[in-house]
Amino acid sequence: MTELAIGIDGGGTSCRAAVADRHGNVIGRGKAGPANILSDLENSLLNIVESARQALIDAGLAAETIASVVSVVGVAGANVRDYGQRIEKALPFAEGRVVTDALIALQGALGDGDGIVGAFGTGSVYNARRNGRLNGIGGWGFIVGDQASGARVGRDLMERALLAHDGVRPASPMTEAIMAEYGSDPERIVEFAHSARPTDFARYAPVVFEHAAKGDAVAVGIITDAATAIGESLDALLWPECPSICLLGGLAGAYEPWLSERHKARLARPKGDALQGAVELAVKLLHDGQRGAA
Repeated sequence: MTELAIGIDGGGTSCRAAVADRHGNVIGRGKAGPANILSDLENSLLNIVESARQALIDAGLAAETIASVVSVVGVAGANVRDYGQRIEKALPFAEGRVVTDALIALQGALGDGDGIVGAFGTGSVYNARRNGRLNGIGGWGFIVGDQASGARVGRDLMERALLAHDGVRPASPMTEAIMAEYGSDPERIVEFAHSARPTDFARYAPVVFEHAAKGDAVAVGIITDAATAIGESLDALLWPECPSICLLGGLAGAYEPWLSERHKARLARPKGDALQGAVELAVKLLHDGQRGAA
């Protein structure tokens, strides 16, 4: 009977894994490339498995141990059509479950408690637990969703730079800097955009926040619009007795000053991150399986 559980946080930038014993103590960690199952299912699966193997090796275990562990994998896009099921069927674990990245983020931030979580990295997604019932929104991918994500902020920067170049909207130091990066050639930006992945756009998000902090009008506009989108999504999940809102992901701290005061008043420090949430859910799955076997 297996005594090990692996939690995996499959992010758009990288895939992180942690292996834990039956008590939830993490004994090894691993990391591999991105796991964006909507845009690259095959390589996402490879990176999910590789991160698990690296975690086992870090724990001093043979990589082949992967066949005898249980695992919970959280990825964006698990709620879209059969993408999550296809990954789940291909996993090499003794038992593996694929869930949304929103669920592992919620578990990591709140444990088993109630509240709302918004996660902002390359993508964005929200989840809430109210009286034990889950309600997730967003996470629809970069092309038609993921508002306020790093990818969308970076894309908006490119769009505003082109609008400024065409004289449709005012330029700013930020738009001029981006145009200069591409040799003041709008066709080079268009060429980049047509081949870019969400992670390629997301690397420009820190640039926008840096310029917004300096008062750059275009940057402030982008971040203000993104903060408005966050507020709308939080309101869609919020209820009067909601005990807390937790923001997670690489952009969480950067967004906090831009939120409305009524949302700031409910902000709480998360108990842990999405990887911890995946580990907790994997340990629960391990115990459920052991009880079933008994």
